[in-house]
Amino acid sequence: MLCPEPYGRAISFGLVTVPVNVQSATEDHSVRFHQVHLDDMARVRVRKFCETEDREVTQGEIGKGYEISKDRIITVTDEELRAMPLPTAKAIEIQAFVPVSSIDPLMIAEGYYLQASGQVAAKPYVLLRKALGRSSQVAVAKYAWSGRERLGLLRVRDDAIVLHAMRWPDEIRDPSGLAPGEVELAEDEVVGARALIDSMSRDGIEDAEFAVDRYTEALEKVIEAKQEHRAPPVAPAGGEQEGRVLDLMAALEESVAKAKASRGESGGADVHELPKKKSAAGKTAKKTVRKRGA
Repeated sequence: MLCPEPYGRAISFGLVTVPVNVQSATEDHSVRFHQVHLDDMARVRVRKFCETEDREVTQGEIGKGYEISKDRIITVTDEELRAMPLPTAKAIEIQAFVPVSSIDPLMIAEGYYLQASGQVAAKPYVLLRKALGRSSQVAVAKYAWSGRERLGLLRVRDDAIVLHAMRWPDEIRDPSGLAPGEVELAEDEVVGARALIDSMSRDGIEDAEFAVDRYTEALEKVIEAKQEHRAPPVAPAGGEQEGRVLDLMAALEESVAKAKASRGESGGADVHELPKKKSAAGKTAKKTVRKRGA
């Protein structure tokens, strides 16, 4: 995950300025692989060559170039980018405060902690943090980063102000055409799905089950086995059958029972929690439910 350029920034809040340092708020614990030549296990690397001189160049010889035409390229230096007459070049400029519910989650990207830069920034930093904390709104800002202007969302987490990078509205694809057409669902099936949602509801994601990356754990076991010249573990044969027709009500009943069992609750799905399937003669008229999104 890329961090903003190392030079200082400041939150611009009306006429109030808050100097801040930007710190990554997340860590990536994924297992990393190198590309290797399988015949001799040598590393495969990407080298940067100059087409004219036909030689490898160092990072210090590489700059940014914009192609005006096929035979003309102009260079733009980092210093020229930082010196652009743009208010957001070195500032996180708050544009408005909006309800958090008005922000499409698809627009929200990486998160960064904003740290008060020095004692002079402490008072305005705490002022903005407390004002945001007591509000039901979040701040929407603009700032320049990695060669472009971006939208950002400011919110409070514990005692810190967090900046989330945001995508522009035109960067969100239209989901039209992805959802299926009209599907007939019995009201009992909808009620059953709601019962399953209730049985799987939590107050948050602080439980231990959300703290384990099982894919990384399994991958580490594969690497450990290979290191010790043992056969790596494999998934058991005979998984879920794809394409089979499900009895929705039966699947919902079983799912509710499993969800309750996983939380230490005894008993299966009660009658008042999940409606029983009705016979063909007494079946109620089906209700058409149109899906509204992908």
